[in-house]
Amino acid sequence: MKQRFRVLVGLCLLSAACYAAISSGREFATRSYMNDASLQAGSALRLAVSALAGHLSRYEPLPELIADHDNIKQLVNDPGNEALRSRANTYLKEINALLESSDIYVMRMNGDTIAASNYDGPTSFVGENFSYRPYFQDAARGGQARFYALGTTSLKRGYYFASPIQVNRTVRGVIVFKVDIDSIEASWKGGEYKILVSDPEGIIFMTGSPEWLYSSVLPLTEERLRRTQASRRYAEAALRPLPISEQYANGHRLLTVADGAAPREYLTLSHYMKDADWTVSVLMDTSSVHSQARTMLIAVLLSIGLLGLVVAIVLQRRARAQERMRMQIDARNELEERVEERTAALARVNERIEEEIAERRLTEQKLRQTQADLIQAGKLAGLGQMSAALSHELNQPLAAAKTYVDSAAMLIERDRVDEARDNLSRISGLIDRMASISRHLRNFARKPNEKVGPVSLATAITDTLEIVSARLKVADATLVIDLGEPSAAVQAGSVRLQQVLVNIITNAADAVEGLDDRRIHVVAARDGAKMIITVRDHGAGVPPSIAQRIFDPFFSTKGVGRGLGLGLSISYNIIKDFGGSLSVGNAEDGGAEFRIVLDAAPVVSEAAE
Repeated sequence: MKQRFRVLVGLCLLSAACYAAISSGREFATRSYMNDASLQAGSALRLAVSALAGHLSRYEPLPELIADHDNIKQLVNDPGNEALRSRANTYLKEINALLESSDIYVMRMNGDTIAASNYDGPTSFVGENFSYRPYFQDAARGGQARFYALGTTSLKRGYYFASPIQVNRTVRGVIVFKVDIDSIEASWKGGEYKILVSDPEGIIFMTGSPEWLYSSVLPLTEERLRRTQASRRYAEAALRPLPISEQYANGHRLLTVADGAAPREYLTLSHYMKDADWTVSVLMDTSSVHSQARTMLIAVLLSIGLLGLVVAIVLQRRARAQERMRMQIDARNELEERVEERTAALARVNERIEEEIAERRLTEQKLRQTQADLIQAGKLAGLGQMSAALSHELNQPLAAAKTYVDSAAMLIERDRVDEARDNLSRISGLIDRMASISRHLRNFARKPNEKVGPVSLATAITDTLEIVSARLKVADATLVIDLGEPSAAVQAGSVRLQQVLVNIITNAADAVEGLDDRRIHVVAARDGAKMIITVRDHGAGVPPSIAQRIFDPFFSTKGVGRGLGLGLSISYNIIKDFGGSLSVGNAEDGGAEFRIVLDAAPVVSEAAE
């Protein structure tokens, strides 16, 4: 009787525990899995926002750069010139293919398109008027514009960057750069999340679910429709509201979408992209969350049932005392066997640990050797880069030597032996300098033994002129030198300082070639314990976008075959080795200005590296 009573009490307690578990466990499980799902959806949202922002930032500065091209400026000044229009069309088509963008086109101030990358295609923009587009209106007022829309001519979606075309600081036209973002949208299809992007009016224009395209997550009021139609953002696409209802549970935003089949509930996270004026949303189906919560409840109920079974076993233990004693003996024997097995297993584990320690020590030794090899490989890689630089640096004195050889041959034919001998002497000096440059490359593989010392600026400039005189003559450039005091000297190396001056003056000659004002100024001035050497030309100057990269290796604004893009990078590092600095800017009245700052040195009669 007592045993039955105890069983009945146990069943009652089990029922009460099941009820409490079901009522509180469901809410706890749902909240826990919803938090996990929110973290996952947040990661997906950050990735989607980063992908969109990164894709757009690649193209943002391009319209302003293209607008500064001579072909574009000449066309907006003379839009009726067919030769200029043909040249601009070809240029835009080549740039569009190179950058893998959608379309690039140029408009006059009245909105008429006069050149386009698709000028020869069936949906050419040439002759079309886009003055109703907000991006055109903003750019025509002199600002940089961004806009997303469905093309009215191509019927292709894209993101538009617009920039004013300024001629003599006057806006004469607008250039538009259209970027295709279908590739990003394609990556959203078939995933576990639904990703959508909506405009300020709440209309979905990007989504991995095509059935939601051009649906609105906000009420389609007359004011929203009027703004959308005024800009013709979606051309003739049919807009419709997306049947949704919104609620919040445990701090989570839940959307129920009743579109097509049975309504589905989604956990929703959104992020507003200020620059693009978009809202990116990630929707995660909560059916899996509720399914996991139900699974957890079932597991809890099974655990409670197991607990009830244990309780029943405990109530019967007294009736099975002898069996329990036998089981305890068996369990003790089994435990002893397991202890012996575990002891043997631990011994084997210790042996494996000792072997692993020995292997790790050997691995550490190999790692140290590998690190040493990597250091040597890095030095050899640097030596390869310096080899390329040597071919660039030797080209200039070789060209000067060739000029002297040709001149010497002519002088000998005319019996002007003394002048020919002078030319041969100059060639010998150039050969000595090339040997010094070659020695500088050879010493790169080890710690250089040369020391920085006083170098006469007058001597350095004189030696530099011997190398660059031929280039100055070809460019018809005039070198204006003002060293302030003839005895001025700096802490440097003679040959490497000449390398820097040759590179900068040669670049200045390239910049002024063909201009009306072909003067190049070399000015030295003392500023306390520093000596400032300025090389300034009257060319087009250095745009800010190029100034940030001008000292990078292999970066060059010259055409193919006219330089390796190493001269300024080498010069920058040489001046840095001297403990100085090399910078570039634009003069107030135009032209590039290179500024070399070095430590001033005591007056010397002759300086050598």
